[in-house]
Amino acid sequence: MNAVPVPHRSVLANVVYGLLNPIPFGCFVAALVFDILYLRTAQVLWNKGAAWLIVFGLLAAVIPRLVNLAQVWITSRRIATRSDKLDFWLNLFAVVAAILNAFVHSRDAYAVVPAGAWLSALTVVLLALGQVILSVQQSAAGNRP
Repeated sequence: MNAVPVPHRSVLANVVYGLLNPIPFGCFVAALVFDILYLRTAQVLWNKGAAWLIVFGLLAAVIPRLVNLAQVWITSRRIATRSDKLDFWLNLFAVVAAILNAFVHSRDAYAVVPAGAWLSALTVVLLALGQVILSVQQSAAGNRP
């Protein structure tokens, strides 16, 4: 009897993704909080802090997005589920929104409102929605952490 090997994802890639994926989300949530504080107080410090957090979030998002790209579309495409692919696209759109947000935050402090807050909120919602979809799929499959 010939046993068919079951495709699986790289353990190292899963570890790198699991360690680095929460960092951009935290930066983008903090940037959203700073944008809301800037809307309420008009203190330029909050705007500059949000701009730096967006840049750090984008820099930290590079490696997890490349790992996710490889896992979903290249190495493990046979075992990638619809939720994995939907999470990939939601993350991609969130990164695009964050890039646009970085450009918005590069303007004068008073020119950031309200577009900066809306783009920060969109980025956070897209990332959170992707994580919720993955969590629901894993719970339904019985792979509870």
